[in-house]
Amino acid sequence: MSHPEIVDIYLEGEEAMLAFGAELASVLDGARVHLVGDLGAGKTTLVRGILQAMGHRGAVKSPTYTLVEPYHLKDRAIYHFDLYRLGDPEELEYMGVRDYFEEESLCLVEWPDKGQGYLPESDLTVTIEYQGEARALKLEAGTGKGGQILSALAAKMQQNP
Repeated sequence: MSHPEIVDIYLEGEEAMLAFGAELASVLDGARVHLVGDLGAGKTTLVRGILQAMGHRGAVKSPTYTLVEPYHLKDRAIYHFDLYRLGDPEELEYMGVRDYFEEESLCLVEWPDKGQGYLPESDLTVTIEYQGEARALKLEAGTGKGGQILSALAAKMQQNP
């Protein structure tokens, strides 16, 4: 069965981004998700929607200074990375970045381009672009697992338009 390689979504407002994060969370298991977009585009808001749907209660802020924020929800390891302030991608090697990217872990990476060469391939890349007050999201599969995620998401969105 073939999987979609790209899914485009248009969202208006923060609530829509949080709701989409919840939809995405329902089809994510262990995966490597890269989040691409300008400052303020909604990457952290999307992560908040994912984490809240997975049971996190409390604040979700971007780990800009710590680089990674771990969450352990429902016996699942979730790591939220923000590489915006990463000075040199080699710093990821020193912090043992490979240990975070286990098969069963969900890794959400903001600013993945800053870690190029040290991050594993993404299963799914979500690019968020401004469209006035709204956002256009492009979801691209990078692996077979990413294709399966997009198939499950597309099926779910057809059931709940």
